[in-house]
Amino acid sequence: QVQLVESGGGLVQPGGSLRLSCKTSGFAFSWYDMRWYRQAPGKERELVASISGIGGTTNYVDSVKGRFTISRDNAKNMAYLQMNSLKPEDTAMYYCNAGGKLSGSWGQGTQVTVSS
Repeated sequence: QVQLVESGGGLVQPGGSLRLSCKTSGFAFSWYDMRWYRQAPGKERELVASISGIGGTTNYVDSVKGRFTISRDNAKNMAYLQMNSLKPEDTAMYYCNAGGKLSGSWGQGTQVTVSS
């Protein structure tokens, strides 16, 4: 079955960095776009970044452009989100997700808290 396991979150000061990882299994990873979403308390889940399966075309929400970088390793079935210059408003639970018919499968998420 499809499994998505996020890791790498934590508590970081404003201006700091974190690298999130998404370990996947149960599907043909390279065939699917991969996405990172986040959800802050009391807010709707927001698409933060996406990367295509082949070619690695990336897209970002405006609020993270220039600070976050999404990447993938198709040989390891892994997706990543490098987050730099973190701000308190980046505080949220972060989730990875595959596109297409797998968009309904979610992992447990990883909490990112940006606070001094």
